Amino acid sequence: MPEFVEIRDDVYVLRYPVLDVNVTLIVGDGAALLVDTLSTREQARELVEAARRITPYRWRIVNTHHHFDHCFGNQAAAEPTTPIIAHEETARLLREQPEVVRQRAYEEALTIDPALAEALRGVPLRPPTETVHTVTTVDVGGRRVELRHLGRGHTAGDLVVHVPDADVVIAGDLVEEGAPPSFLDSYPLEWPETVAAVLRLLGPETAVVPGHGAIVDEEFVRAQHADLVTLAWLIREGHRDQAPAERVAARAPFGVDASLTAVRRGYDALSGRT
Repeated sequence: MPEFVEIRDDVYVLRYPVLDVNVTLIVGDGAALLVDTLSTREQARELVEAARRITPYRWRIVNTHHHFDHCFGNQAAAEPTTPIIAHEETARLLREQPEVVRQRAYEEALTIDPALAEALRGVPLRPPTETVHTVTTVDVGGRRVELRHLGRGHTAGDLVVHVPDADVVIAGDLVEEGAPPSFLDSYPLEWPETVAAVLRLLGPETAVVPGHGAIVDEEFVRAQHADLVTLAWLIREGHRDQAPAERVAARAPFGVDASLTAVRRGYDALSGRT
């Protein structure tokens, strides 16, 4: 049974074994905030049981982005009146194109675990009820929590959650530990600047919760930022030289498979196709 672990004062992280996804619970005086909700109803029910072992308080939910492993659990993790907050682009996709989002999730999950893919077919998608354009501050039982859209990167609607009093930044999939970043819906030429903005929130003692994997620090994020910068320059140079995407991906920091998707998306952006 997955459990939340306290990483800072009343800030807890559950590292779910399927896809190694992180969910964060922030607890204040009489209120809580739940960041991300996993993939399926069963996973979200486990999440709720684990959260209830930490706090009896009602929570608001934040979705860091629209990918299935971060928001398809909304329905099971929320009560009928629970506010769900996300960037406006995440909300638009889940509200206006739920079947497109579901089909892409199914196709991605099918390459990972057919049973997970099948479970996603029946998950009711519950879209956010509140949106963030650039920055919003929420009060979580007397604790100030900042929700920031710092730019496009992993998706068009990445949201970063900053808990200043605990020196915690929840980066979503803008930062990945233990595996290469996913570039399927990415903006690889913009991602470095977005992570640079994340870095401006960090200090030497900041705990950074990545979308997947172990808790990291400023040094780790700086190293990943440097790799994203390298990738972006390789894409620009390759496009200028009309180099095959496969050749550029072979030189990229994140491995050929992940980088090939990034190179193709970068080429499309430079050619005006996206």
